[in-house]
Amino acid sequence: MAAFRRWKEQRLARADESRKGSVDEAIAELVQLLNGQERFCTTSSCAGRLLLAQAPARGFNGYEVQKKNCSWLMVTHQLCAKEDVMTALQKATGDTVFKFEPFILHVQCQELQDAQLLHSVAIDSGFRNSGITVGRRGKIMMAVRSTHCLEVPLSHMGKLMVTEEYVDFLVQIANRKMEENMKRIDRFYNCLQLALKTELSMRNSPREMIQKTHSVYTHRRKRKPDKEPGVCTSSENKEESETEDDPEANLNIFF
Repeated sequence: MAAFRRWKEQRLARADESRKGSVDEAIAELVQLLNGQERFCTTSSCAGRLLLAQAPARGFNGYEVQKKNCSWLMVTHQLCAKEDVMTALQKATGDTVFKFEPFILHVQCQELQDAQLLHSVAIDSGFRNSGITVGRRGKIMMAVRSTHCLEVPLSHMGKLMVTEEYVDFLVQIANRKMEENMKRIDRFYNCLQLALKTELSMRNSPREMIQKTHSVYTHRRKRKPDKEPGVCTSSENKEESETEDDPEANLNIFF
């Protein structure tokens, strides 16, 4: 426990090495809430973004622009307009891909049960691709992820390969995904607050009450349809991980 606290202090004292250099505004309170808990430490995050990425000549690998060598002609963490994309495309000289990347969050947890709590909150909030990774040396990472991505090639060697009407259609789809993404982030924040309060209440309750109360992360039922955005129910109603560990040597646990 003491070792985790020391590591967390060192981690949070580091400079932000992301391209932006700071936590996205839309998730700043969420990140602060997690890091305010002794047992959690966020290691990387992105609120979700729309971007036009360009790779150099022959940069495609199965129609995927490699992140390592690509440049961003346009990026926003908000909704965008067709004109934004068309203006960015005018600067294209290589192969471009228009992408929507949803919210992602990596959190190192002190104990496995802490990661399980976050995993349950993530699943209840709509982030169905979330999972827990346990490293060889016992490092416990919880990744919050979803699957509603979008990635479409638009130009080749600077030449637009689709119509402007199609770009407009694509932007509308991407904006709808971004709106849904923000709703899920709100649900995650609200669910996390509720889970932490519930857990604290259980710890302060008499032992008999604790035995009768189900944990917020041990039992799940099917999610009720048409749940209101931003409303969290209990579990009864139902951009990359750290490089210190070798991914191939990790054990992935999905619940």
